Amino acid sequence: MNTAQNIELISPAGDSTSLHAALDAGADAVYFGAEGFNMRAASKNFTIDDFPSITRHCTRHGAKAYLALNTLVYDKEIRTVAETVRAAKNAGIDAVICWDISVIQACRNTGMPFHISTQASVSNYEAAAFYAALGAGMIVPARELSIDQVKGITEKVRDNRLELKIECFVHGAMCVAVSGRCFLSQDLFGRSANRGQCLQPCRRTYLIRDPEENNELEIGCDTVMNPKDLCSISFLDKLVDAGITGMKIEGRNRSPEYVATTTACYREAIDYVLEHRHESDFTPKFETVSKRLEKELKKVYNRGFSNGFYFGRPVSAWAETSGSKATEKKVYTGNVQKYYPKAGVVEILVHTRGIQKNEKLSIQGPTTGLVILVADSVRVDNRPSGFAEKGDLVTIACKQKVRKNDKVYVLEPV
Repeated sequence: MNTAQNIELISPAGDSTSLHAALDAGADAVYFGAEGFNMRAASKNFTIDDFPSITRHCTRHGAKAYLALNTLVYDKEIRTVAETVRAAKNAGIDAVICWDISVIQACRNTGMPFHISTQASVSNYEAAAFYAALGAGMIVPARELSIDQVKGITEKVRDNRLELKIECFVHGAMCVAVSGRCFLSQDLFGRSANRGQCLQPCRRTYLIRDPEENNELEIGCDTVMNPKDLCSISFLDKLVDAGITGMKIEGRNRSPEYVATTTACYREAIDYVLEHRHESDFTPKFETVSKRLEKELKKVYNRGFSNGFYFGRPVSAWAETSGSKATEKKVYTGNVQKYYPKAGVVEILVHTRGIQKNEKLSIQGPTTGLVILVADSVRVDNRPSGFAEKGDLVTIACKQKVRKNDKVYVLEPV
């Protein structure tokens, strides 16, 4: 865990597999949702019964656990919110991420630390000070702020000696609306973005139709409401210098590979900046490091990268496709039958696609988390082989422990 300047790398955990992946990759904290009250209702989420085990896993890694309760709340849900906050407090969860006043009040009543979500669109120091006076320990400002605007807030927080941390998103999906407050999904499908149910119609391509001649044209060459993903790896040093003390990765709906890769890349970048940024040759060296890490980030889900609003209004911010531009894709191949710890070997039953020698594999499960390895030794029927086919029971060298029924994927270059 990084403690040099108390900068937290905060990673998403949409399920148990991603939780383990984030912690193993070096996250200082994870954030996760509870059923019904977070902005990623499509993720698998956790129940209050899972809270104690989440705390145990995080404590084992020296990391913190943050519960996202950051949707709008209706009167009939207030009792359930209070029960969820109490359960989080009793389980030792470190803080609740919220913005609805009813959730804030539930935290205050329970003595539960809370952070203010970007949904509150905090865009100035006065708003930050208001939430600090209510007891907020950390604030995620509006994503539409520039680095200079965020720095203005952090400087006033420091000058006024507020016990308040400022956290910003450093990587992941950007919303076409202001901090997620969009009604397009609600209007088209009756699924509210403010309740974490957005179906993301903004990511699609659209046609315009001439009603007189019935001609149809596709709008431009881009998906015109679909922003590229934020990637701040190349200017992370500027975010550190701006006084940001929490760096958050978006992606609770993303795969464990995405969580592991983004966490590992930003872990390396943050540590490098903190260790070397005062050196005279820092800039060219960090440019080399960040370019290498950005190449790694492109392997997992992304819509192309932009700087977001950190340098003002985004330029060329629209994605060219509605889907991912990842340079790797995973293809399901089978599951783990047994692991032999003394030999360091995993036994895999091939269900679909075969496995070739030297291919890259991803093994994942709710207890294992994520293990990436290269199949540099493939044995079928206890004999060396260059390829395992559907139905084969194959053994492959694997140093890290995996478990029965973990799923196995081949990571193919795109």
